[in-house]
Amino acid sequence: QVQLVESGGGLVQSGGSLRLSCAASVSIASTNAMNWYRQALGKEREWVAASLSDGSTNYADPVKGRLTISRDNNKNTLYLQMNSLKPDDTAVYYCNARIKGWSAPHHYWGQGTQVNVSS
Repeated sequence: QVQLVESGGGLVQSGGSLRLSCAASVSIASTNAMNWYRQALGKEREWVAASLSDGSTNYADPVKGRLTISRDNNKNTLYLQMNSLKPDDTAVYYCNARIKGWSAPHHYWGQGTQVNVSS
């Protein structure tokens, strides 16, 4: 029932910037965590960044210093500011919501938005 819709992807050259958005159908302030993941062609899905309910953030090593996760709780929207992009950042980026479940946490996913970074 939880719906997540990503937007903002596109084609950009190395060193360029993009800002991804994730619009949620639920109050993101009530989630345990909001995350960005990505999956490159031929590779497994990997975690990129987390925005926790206590306001803290965490990042995967490859994106530290270049990507910034943020949120607007009033708009129920999660953001990923992407700067100094590299070809290795090319992937489909997915928004993820972690919500406490009855026996285990539930994870919800958006449809993804494509980011292509050219050399």
